[in-house]
Amino acid sequence: MRAIFMGTGEIGVPALTWLLDSPEWEVVAVVTQPDKPVGRKQELHAPATKQLALQRGVPVLQPIKLRTPESVAEIVALQADVIVVMAYGQILPKSVLDAPRLACLNLHASLLPRWRGAAPIQAAIEAGDAASGVTVMYMAEGLDTGDILLMHETPISVQDTGGSLHDRLADVAAAAMAEALPLVAAGHAPRTPQDEARANYAPKLSRENGLIDWKATPAQIDLRIRAMNPWPAAHTFLPTPAGPRQLKVFGCALQSGGSGASGEVLRADAQGLLVSAQGGTVLLNEIQLEGKRRMPAGEFLRGHSIAPGTILG
Repeated sequence: MRAIFMGTGEIGVPALTWLLDSPEWEVVAVVTQPDKPVGRKQELHAPATKQLALQRGVPVLQPIKLRTPESVAEIVALQADVIVVMAYGQILPKSVLDAPRLACLNLHASLLPRWRGAAPIQAAIEAGDAASGVTVMYMAEGLDTGDILLMHETPISVQDTGGSLHDRLADVAAAAMAEALPLVAAGHAPRTPQDEARANYAPKLSRENGLIDWKATPAQIDLRIRAMNPWPAAHTFLPTPAGPRQLKVFGCALQSGGSGASGEVLRADAQGLLVSAQGGTVLLNEIQLEGKRRMPAGEFLRGHSIAPGTILG
């Protein structure tokens, strides 16, 4: 069986690895986004899926726009039985959806129809969902609207961050695909339409989505901090003589007792920054000041004094 894998994000690497290792499937190409400049030197960096494909001797396609006739023709010419997509980053035109002989499948990191869209992992944590998972779906022209083939579920713990759930769902995706592809190949794969009444959306995140609202409850603030870790990172602003500086927050603990204005620092010591929120307090214990490295808050405070009464915002 011939397969094309389309994916850019690291979340797709375990699924691609399984596909490359499977004796039943030949990966005839990996389609991914163009290399992007990263870091201060803006050096070009290849997507993780491209790096893996090149290591295995698999052809790589990196169209700037997938919708061009040339890009479509290149994919159609590969005569794939199946196209598997995970975190590719471009909308597939109908001509690509119809290209494989058997199916064009998407591995989506949520329990559809909940959290369609670009940021389902962060949305599930911030909403306080008890579980997430991976849905294997037949791709349609709408945004994550296709029929469901199967789902694999995983619980969300109170320690999970966007990063930890991302990594776990990467492995869940590989397992879900390993179950789905034999069903497709045998012609036994189910199709269950999504319940549109239950659908909601998780739009693409920007850095602004990480801003902490100190008028929220401590529980809500904790969910945001965990959801946005590591990117875009929850953040607040620390007043300094030179003006406000962004303070990223990667970890916190909910505390009982203490009260003050929203965002007021009540205590700054070896344990961290105790900050007042709506109806409680939050102890910030892992932070990163703009221009500095990420570190435990107690370590940061040994070199940077933050007086009680300071208002974060």
